[in-house]
Parts: sequence; structure tokens; C-alpha cells
Amino acid sequence: MTSVFYRIFSLCFLLLAASPAVAQKPVQQQYSFYVVPQAAPLAIHSAWYPVLEKLSQATGLVFDLHVIATLQSFEVALLGDEPDFAFINPYQFLLTSRQQLYIPMLRDSSQLLTGILVVRKDSPITSIHDLNGQTLAFPSSNAFASSLFVRSDLATQGISIHPSYVNTHTNVYRSVLLGDVVAGGGVNNTFIREPLDVQQQLRILYRTPETIPHPLVANRRIPAAVREKITKAFISLAADPANATLFNAIQIPQPVVANASDYEALKNLHLENFVVKSVE
Repeated sequence: MTSVFYRIFSLCFLLLAASPAVAQKPVQQQYSFYVVPQAAPLAIHSAWYPVLEKLSQATGLVFDLHVIATLQSFEVALLGDEPDFAFINPYQFLLTSRQQLYIPMLRDSSQLLTGILVVRKDSPITSIHDLNGQTLAFPSSNAFASSLFVRSDLATQGISIHPSYVNTHTNVYRSVLLGDVVAGGGVNNTFIREPLDVQQQLRILYRTPETIPHPLVANRRIPAAVREKITKAFISLAADPANATLFNAIQIPQPVVANASDYEALKNLHLENFVVKSVE
């Protein structure tokens, strides 16, 4: 009986060995992709996921979208060298460039970035000097144009305010709308993407000077060939009218190649005194 079983087992083994090998699909490398939290996590995911899906189909690469709820946590990850790719604010690139962590790949060319202060449309406030001593909402201490730049401008003009940090641009606009604060800081690129009924109930009181918009960056560990493949595919996809809505939603409707030199002028703003170091 044992000998019969052994012969059957041996025959099965030989048949399996003689069978053609089942082709194994190569394991695709995943690249982490982080997005600066200007909006609620669900809104960021809804905007970026379809774009990354198309980018994956066009390049054959796999992107793992990381949506972090707060700017402080995002900056800890950014300065900790975690993202392979990231969409970050201009000042964050300036901060990380000191350690040469990231290489700029793309930025939007359709509109420059402007910090804004909004009030309710029916607010009696007519000048930023009316804000002296008031509590204002900001997304976070280190949000670039919506907070750092605005707070710096106010301080330069002798206006003292009490900042209230509410995590996202969306929360800022709604805090003003609901009357929780008299004014709040945002940027033109997020304000124009708010629902029309929200925009119509708010008024832009103040605008900062224009600056370069957010860059899409790659970690220096990413090979140049991979960066180039993504850059070409991104620009090609955005040029397709069928994708216009998707690329508008992520604030890069007309992408162009970005360079580190694009962001050098930010050093002249001297915002260092308004930066709050992120520690977790």
C-alpha cells in the first residue's frame, strides 16, 4: 500500500514539474503621494484619487494617496522624508529645500497664488484696520498665503489680531459665514472652488501680493526617469479637455514644469518670524 501511494505521489510530482510554469505578474512598486490638507480629507481624496488613477494608467506606476487631516502632521511627514511625491505649499518647499529633500516637478501656470481675507458680505468692516484686536480664522499657523503671508502683512501695518486655527480653508470660510469670527484667511484658488452660495455670502476684504502657486514635488530618492515619465503623463492628461474638471479640482488645470528657482523669491518675504515649528 505504501509503495502504491509513493508511486502515485511521484507521478503527480512529475506531472506538475512537467507542466508549464504559471506566469507571475511582476509586483509593481508603490509610490506614496501626499497632499497638503487645504480641505477636509474626504474632499482631498475625492479630488486627487481620480487624477492619480489616470496617472497610474498612463504610466504603469502605482500611487498610494495619503490624506492627512492637519497641516502640522503633514509637515512632520514632509520634513521626515516620508513622501515619494507630494503636493505642497510654496513655503513648505522653501523650508524643505534647505535639506534638499524634494525636487519640484510641476506647478499650475493659469493663475498665481494670492492670500485673501474674507468677511461676510453684510459685514460693516471696510478696512483691514477695522480688524485690530479681533479674532480671525486661519487654516493653520503655517499655511502659506492664507496664514503666514496674511499675518505678516497685518503685522507690518501695525494690526494686531488673535488667530484661531481651524484646520482647513473650508472651515475658515464657514467660520466667517456663521459669524464665529469677523474675518478669515484663505487663498484665491480655494475660494473660487467653494460652492457658489458660499462665495456669494462672503466678500474679499484684502488681497496679498501674488506669488508662485503650489508645486508638485518628488523626493530626491525617486529616479530621474520616473520623475520624467510622470511629468510628461501629467501634462498630457491635463491637456485633454475630457480631464479639465479633474485637473481644475486639484488646482493644477494648466501644469508646466517647475524649477527650484521659481520659489527663490519667497525668501524675500521674511516669514520666518511667523512660522510655528511642527512637533509631534
